[in-house]
Amino acid sequence: MGAIRHRRLISGIWGVPAARNRLVRKPPGLPADVRPAGNRTLAEKLDPEWWARIFDGLYLVTDGDIALNESLTRYEVDVITEVLGIERDDAILDLCCGNGRHSIELARRGYRNVVGLDYSGELLRVARKRAEEEGLRVRFKQGDARNLPFPSGTFDAVIMMGNSFGYFADPLDDLRVLREVHRVLRPYGKFLIDVADGEYLRRSFERLSVERLHDGLLVIRERELDEHGRRLVTRELVIDGGQQVIADRVYAVRLYDRSSLRTLLMRAGFTGVLLASRLRYEPADRDPGMMKSRLLFVSYAEKPETREPLNGRNGNLVVVLLGDPRIPNPVKPGGLFDDDDELAVCELKHALLGIRGYRFVFLDDHSKFVEFLSANRTSIHMVLNLCDDGFGNDPSMEAHVPALLEMLGLRYTGAGPRCLTLCYDKSAVKLIASSMGIPVPWHALIPEGSEEVPSSVRYPALVKPNFADNSWGITERSLVRNREELRAAVRELRTSWGYRGPILVEEYVDGMDLTVSIVGNPPDDVVLPILTEDYSGLPDGLPRILTYAAKWLPDSPYGRVRSVPAEVPEQLRAQLVRWSRSLFVRLGCRDYARFDWRLGRDGVPRLLEANPNPGWVWDGHLRRACQYHGWSYRRMLLEILAAAERRYASSQQGHGASRVTARVR
Repeated sequence: MGAIRHRRLISGIWGVPAARNRLVRKPPGLPADVRPAGNRTLAEKLDPEWWARIFDGLYLVTDGDIALNESLTRYEVDVITEVLGIERDDAILDLCCGNGRHSIELARRGYRNVVGLDYSGELLRVARKRAEEEGLRVRFKQGDARNLPFPSGTFDAVIMMGNSFGYFADPLDDLRVLREVHRVLRPYGKFLIDVADGEYLRRSFERLSVERLHDGLLVIRERELDEHGRRLVTRELVIDGGQQVIADRVYAVRLYDRSSLRTLLMRAGFTGVLLASRLRYEPADRDPGMMKSRLLFVSYAEKPETREPLNGRNGNLVVVLLGDPRIPNPVKPGGLFDDDDELAVCELKHALLGIRGYRFVFLDDHSKFVEFLSANRTSIHMVLNLCDDGFGNDPSMEAHVPALLEMLGLRYTGAGPRCLTLCYDKSAVKLIASSMGIPVPWHALIPEGSEEVPSSVRYPALVKPNFADNSWGITERSLVRNREELRAAVRELRTSWGYRGPILVEEYVDGMDLTVSIVGNPPDDVVLPILTEDYSGLPDGLPRILTYAAKWLPDSPYGRVRSVPAEVPEQLRAQLVRWSRSLFVRLGCRDYARFDWRLGRDGVPRLLEANPNPGWVWDGHLRRACQYHGWSYRRMLLEILAAAERRYASSQQGHGASRVTARVR
């Protein structure tokens, strides 16, 4: 229950735009043998295997503003680690690593299994020397990206930075590179690729540029598109202080835009292709060339599930139950699963398939739940029940899923049917909390199907469905200040949202949101850092509440709301933890839960909702609380699974009570 989606797009600009010394004609005083290409196109001067010779010691001089730029490298590795969410023990391949700047920076940050591969022996010697001098454990290997010298499924993540893609004359070689990356990644391993923004370059590339380097060195670059407009071809002249041409070479890079690269990645077997970042490099006194505007894409190596028998010989079998993307879902925008849902599932699979000691099978076809679970129940170690969409994507049938598992005698994570049924009724939870001496807002119910409003209401008030989660039905108009606004909000729920159930009208608590998340089962539990909502980015005039838009529509004004650690006095924190733990036990929550509170102006927190089986997605409240606690997404999922194992072991229920210790890769 209760996920927040935020599309992961990181934007960055490096350097400060400034006037450069641009060449628009042949500069005076250059050597006589420096001539324009004449009638021959640059493409006609191109050696198809230019990439095998150009990356040498001179490259580190002409492109030193990139290749030797420590500040830029640190910034790019910040983006890499944030986008990929990699862990210290992950096996990472830095493909086309050059002089190893990203590999070495990752190793400096404690990543222990980094491998750099490049074709240039000269650049690799530089990389090895730097790593040795700093005492860093990085393995560097020479090889061709079209035929990677690694077994299948070796890496958790592959990065390809520095616009190192599209060098080969044959466009099929680009596809071969991507297929090799797909091969060496484990199932749902991540691939981050950095390419020049082809659409931008076709419009805005510099046809002629000059820059003066140290020791009087002059670098002149002449550029043109090939006859099909698919490759940007560059002639680079390097002239020393004595007016001698020391290098005259031509190279070309195939241009990709968002659509063409996405298509190619999908042809290679990747899924969940996402534009994760846009980067710009604009130094004050250097020619940025193709590095000026870049696109960073992340994707996942989708691989078919193995056809091995479902037994425990390859690790304890865990069946992961999910919502069904084949059928409508009334809670989601547009009533259907979308790209954000695909991304959430890709992140989930990436995280779970990095845990050793288990074999995970993912089941999202609800028409096959009964058949599959019945046929394999003697082999199933645990069911990871992440089907918070409800059976048939009906949120009112969320409790039906654990009820089915109970009837089949299967062990599963999370709350049972009684708890889920009870907590789906917001007013019932408030009555129980009140009976325990836990403060709740004043509230009243409008009966099912009725639009008659209560005669006495404490304004301002919040109007929301009594049976719903994920903030469904809540808009900025749900906060009402008088009887007329209340009638309008009730009418909107009945007509625009089509909700026929009871409507909850509760006194609006004007104060901090406070979210308490618990993983484990008291007393063997972990209370995560308490979060609050940062509404500072919300335009004036909009109420400070978590609306449906805040959780589902990242491009709306409410998409700017962020969950951050709450700074509260220790006495208040202790009180919230005590009440949340009491509710966890009283309501029958298991393994993980979340409790939402609001702090009144009188300094008293009041319970808004209890959320058993809260949203499991990579960008939800629970995940963010775990992040502030120092847990990765993978660790969060493992802790939920381990909590269920401990619970069954202690109660001696289910088929087998032994606890298996898993390790995160």
